[in-house]
Amino acid sequence: MTEHRIFRMAFAKVYPMYVQKAERKNRTKADVDRIICWLTGYDAAGLQRQIKQENDFATFFAQAPAMHPNCALIKGVVCGVRVEEVEDPLMQKIRYLDKLIDELAKGKAMEKILRQ
Repeated sequence: MTEHRIFRMAFAKVYPMYVQKAERKNRTKADVDRIICWLTGYDAAGLQRQIKQENDFATFFAQAPAMHPNCALIKGVVCGVRVEEVEDPLMQKIRYLDKLIDELAKGKAMEKILRQ
């Protein structure tokens, strides 16, 4: 099976879109960063380093310190696909992030987004 093109897309190219989506709904860049750091285990400096290095999604997730153990609690549909049913591990991580950003943009409380 061929690799999906998003795997080679630079995370730094998509990151501003996550921020714009959140800001259109009166959420902040800090909220987006908090979600990304919660999911991946990056600290703020590590996240900024990934953005500056323009690593692709495959590298971004491969270098992530540790996926949050509660990420398995992320459920729902993104782009017509249930995130908990995505078979490719990398695609599932990308969909988890998409789902969390969607929840942020929909006004969900941060505690619920972070599965606390």
